[in-house]
This record gives sequence, structure tokens and C-alpha cells, in this order.
Amino acid sequence: MTSIGRASVLIGSGTIVSRLTGFLRTVVLVSAIGATTAAGNAFSIANSLPNAIYAIISTGLLTAVVVPQIVAAARHADGGTAFISKLFTLGTVVLVVVTAAAVAVAPWLVQLYAPGFSPHQQAVATAFAYWCLPQILFYGLYALVGESLNARNIFGPYTWTPIVNNLISIAGFGAFILLFGRSESITGWTPGMIALIGGTATGGIAVQALLLFVFWRRTRLSLRPDFRWRGVGLNQIGRLAGWTFLMVVLGQIAGIVQSRVISAAAENDPGVFVSQNAWLLYMLPYSIIVLSIGTPYFTRLSEHAAAGRHDEVRADVGRSIRTLGVFIVIAAFALAAASVPASRIFTDSPAEASAAAVVLVLFLVSLIPNALQFTIQRTFYAYNDTRTPFLFTIVQVAVVIGTAYLAKATLPIGWLAAGIALGQSIAAIVQLVVATWLLHRRIGRLDVAGWMLATGRFVVAAIPAGAVGWGVFWLLGGVDGWTASGKILGAVGAAVIGTVALAVYLGMLALMRAPELSPALQLVRRLIRR
Repeated sequence: MTSIGRASVLIGSGTIVSRLTGFLRTVVLVSAIGATTAAGNAFSIANSLPNAIYAIISTGLLTAVVVPQIVAAARHADGGTAFISKLFTLGTVVLVVVTAAAVAVAPWLVQLYAPGFSPHQQAVATAFAYWCLPQILFYGLYALVGESLNARNIFGPYTWTPIVNNLISIAGFGAFILLFGRSESITGWTPGMIALIGGTATGGIAVQALLLFVFWRRTRLSLRPDFRWRGVGLNQIGRLAGWTFLMVVLGQIAGIVQSRVISAAAENDPGVFVSQNAWLLYMLPYSIIVLSIGTPYFTRLSEHAAAGRHDEVRADVGRSIRTLGVFIVIAAFALAAASVPASRIFTDSPAEASAAAVVLVLFLVSLIPNALQFTIQRTFYAYNDTRTPFLFTIVQVAVVIGTAYLAKATLPIGWLAAGIALGQSIAAIVQLVVATWLLHRRIGRLDVAGWMLATGRFVVAAIPAGAVGWGVFWLLGGVDGWTASGKILGAVGAAVIGTVALAVYLGMLALMRAPELSPALQLVRRLIRR
């Protein structure tokens, strides 16, 4: 448990710094091209193409396949050197081919994802896409190296290197403002302006990926090109990756449907960029809490599963969910209470912040289910089972697509992003129920009642905490107050509201004598000391 705590602290502290610098990066970008403008949405679509593929690589193919396989390969006589060399060679070849193919079809990708754009907006988005799509290669290398380091219990570099990317982006976007000022209009964009924004975004990702190779020596493995891809179990990877590839297809279909629906949003209404920024806020607690705590647990789950220690797997699942729950529940309620000031960080007016806050709150409905789903899904991966996650992903995607079309048919244009967010949350809840039932069938009796009791205890404590935080927001003036008057003040206001909500939550847990409180506070103290 001590090693899990140290790894969680290392990942969590790096994630905090990474997310904060990422927030600053987005603030500078919004200052350069606007939040609800045609230009902002054009860049957002172009930059989301490689981001979507990276999300699939990092949470799908690599996490599902590579980590358990590298853990198993570590028992080879060479410590896994031959296996990893072949894997890296194959992965790099695939990434180069996919990147080249994506760049070649960039205009069609933009049309596929954003049919609601005007012809000129599509042209600008395509120009951005030519600069952004090479990120696929560097995102893939970053994920491949980072997940390999995680599998060897080297957790820090994967978390800390994105900070360099954020700093490069802040400098590049800041230079754009100095050279060209604020460019909201979709007209007047020159090749130099597009190159500076798009090149900065891709350059930061490239440096982030290449910097990660500096830490490879800690694995004590020699990495060399090896095109002899037979003989070390790559066929097994192929079988496993087949199901995750189908998950990729499903996820892409759902993402395309959502993007096509949101692209119809009018200028000055919440659109693609606002939705992505709301998701960025959503990912702050998810990254800090779920990834920092869940990632070390996943490595240990893989070790127990590979050794056939099923009782230890079930125990780790329960511990992981309880530890995640005590943090993620208050994060959801506190961020909901501070949704308007938090959204103001990435918008240009209190009115825009209020509209964006609705999108954020509807996304937050899925934060607790997705935190639990993280552990459930990765338990299947620990058993090299990627077929079952594909099955419950079918259910999730069906709900996402259905709710997206329902939003398109029933909601005004200004509410499309909110409708998509709510549909995403409903899908997450349904997926969790199905996935938990299937895991129970896979490994036997799970302590679901214990999870629900603990989560219910956290929710009971978080409800008054969130209510008090919301009351503080209105005592400070509400939408017309200082917490929504500017980007910096929005960040300060969100911090004040979140701190008050957290204090009430801790007090409630103490009154309830929650057994999870003491270990949670120990983990926080480690993080602060770090």
C-alpha cells in the first residue's frame, strides 16, 4: 500500500502542475481566438482530430494491451527487452502510416466532423488540420513510452513532461497575441497566423514526446529497432488489440455524431470549443484523482491477475473504488457549485460563462460513474480481456448516439452542447451498471454493496458541502459578482468556493466517522509534502 501511495502522490502532484499550466495555456488561446467564435471553433475541430486518436491510444490500445503484456514480459530471461523492442518498432511504423494517411485526407476529416461549418470556416479548419494532424505520431510515441514506463513502475515522467508542452504553447500563443492581436473573425487569417497557432500546438507535443525518451534508461532495458515481429507473443497482442480496435471504431462513430451535431451551433452560442473547455474542467479532478490513484492500482491489478491471485484482485478493486470515491464525490459537487466562475476562466463574459456552466454541470453528472468505471474496465484489461469491454462499450455508444440525435431533434441550437453533455453522462451511468454486472460474472462475487454504501456516505456528506459552496457563490454576487467578472477572478472565485465546500465535506465525514477519511488525509499530506 505504501508503494501505491507514493506512486499516487507522484502522479497526482505532476498532474496538478500539468493541469494548472494547461489551464493557463487555454486561457491564452481563448484570449487569442475567442471561445465562441468561428475561428476558435475551427481550430478546436482541427486540434481535436489528433487529440481524439491520442485518447484512444492512451486509454484503449496501450492501456488495455501493452501494460499487462509488458508486466508479463518482465518475467522473460531478458527482462522483456526483445518484446519491447519489437513492440516499439511495430508501433512506430503503424503511427507513421496512420499519421501520413490522416494528413492526406485532412479536408475530408474536417468535413466529416464539422458539416455545419461555412465553406470558409471549413477551409480555415483544414489549414489548421494540416499543422495539427502530425501530432498523432508524437502523441502515440508519448503514450507508448509512457505506458511502458508505468508498466515498469516508473510513474513520474509520463505525468510531468506535459508541463513542457503547456509552457511551449503558452509562449507560442502569447507570441501570436503580440504579433497579430486578438483574431476572432474567420476572415483575414494568413498562412503565417495559421502556422504560428498550429505549429505551436504540434511543436509542444513533439517536445513532450521526445523528452520522455530521456527517462528510458531507468527501465534498464536496451531499445533498438527490430522488424522481426514474430516469436515474442505479438500474435496475442493482435488478438487483444482486435477488440480494442473495434472499440476505437465505435468511439470514433460516437465522437463524429456528437461533433456533427455541435458544429451546427451558431456563433456566440456554446459550440465545439466551449464543449471542449468544459471537458477540460471536468478532466481536472478526473486526472488528478482517478489517474493518479487508479494507475498504480492498475499495475498491481495486472501483477495479481497474471499470478492468478483472484482474491487480491477483488480486494484491490474494492480499495481502489473506495479511495477514488472519497475524493471524486466532493470534486463533482464542489466543481458544480463553482461552475460559473470556473467556466469564466475560458470565456469572455459572464453570459458566456453561465451558458458554459450548464454544459460543465451536465458533464459532471458522469464524473462519479466514470471514476468507478475506470477501475472496473481496467480489471478486465488486467486479465487480458478486451472483448468484454467492447461489449459494454457497444451499449455506451448506442446511448451516446441516441441522445445526440435526440438533442438535435428537440433542443434549440444554443442548447446542443448541453444536450450532448447530458447524453454522455447518461451513457456513462448505463455503461457502469452493465460493466459491473459483467465483471461479477468474470471474477466472482464483488463487494458492490460495500462500494455503494461508501459512495452513498460520500454523497450524503457532499450534498450540504455543495449547497454551501453554491450559497457562497451567490453571497459573492452570483453571475453579476466579482467571481464572474474576469478570467483571473473566476479562478480565484472557484478556488474560494471549492475550499469552503471541501471544508464542509471533511467536517461532515468526520461527524459521520467515515473510515475512509483517515487514509485519504494521509494521502493528501503526502501530496502536500511532495
